[in-house]
Amino acid sequence: MPKMQDIGAVARRREVSAGGVVYRRRGNEPEIALASRRTRAGELLWGLPKGRVAADESPGEAALREVREESGLVARIDGPLGRISYFYVWDGERISKVVHFFLMRATGGDIAEHDHEMEDVRWFPLGEALGTAAYENEREVIERAAEELR
Repeated sequence: MPKMQDIGAVARRREVSAGGVVYRRRGNEPEIALASRRTRAGELLWGLPKGRVAADESPGEAALREVREESGLVARIDGPLGRISYFYVWDGERISKVVHFFLMRATGGDIAEHDHEMEDVRWFPLGEALGTAAYENEREVIERAAEELR
């Protein structure tokens, strides 16, 4: 069993996740599905549906599954939007995370069927989605999607 030699050493772990910028068109204007969850402090934050890639999945397969679970929507992948990287600390463990994102067209499902992890899922006009998404790196992904949708 490895020893931590530095008293300040923190356990570390890597995670790979995938998710999507799910859109539909209302007339000529695209709408983006955002999902909300509460932080440990109770703050409601809106973001893109995403989750871990299982050992037997590709990032695209995981993105489709996670979108279905977290948002209630069935979607089709239009193309990749790149990835983001960040780290966070959870229960004293430093987690380095990479998230692969895809532009996804909603083809079915119902946002009312989102899973228990999400407090709410809503459709937002593209500009409003950019202003509502809580994390800068996810807003950048939505902006990439906007360029594809124009």
